[in-house]
Amino acid sequence: MPYYTLKSLPDQIRDHLPHHAQEIYKNSAWEQYEDPEDRQGNASREEVAHRVAWSTVKTTYTKNSETGKWEKE
Repeated sequence: MPYYTLKSLPDQIRDHLPHHAQEIYKNSAWEQYEDPEDRQGNASREEVAHRVAWSTVKTTYTKNSETGKWEKE
């Protein structure tokens, strides 16, 4: 992290999320959590940004329990 291109995203993101969801993940909160005081507990910057990115993706997409594919709500 940070990710500047979709190709630089982890395989689990690129292989499972639709293009738009990948864009959402890529544009996550890396810059926002630079200062350790902005993070809760002892979480690393990367850990917090990853959690925020997934949370943001999940506001727009849900995983279909039958197909396992991520779908826009």
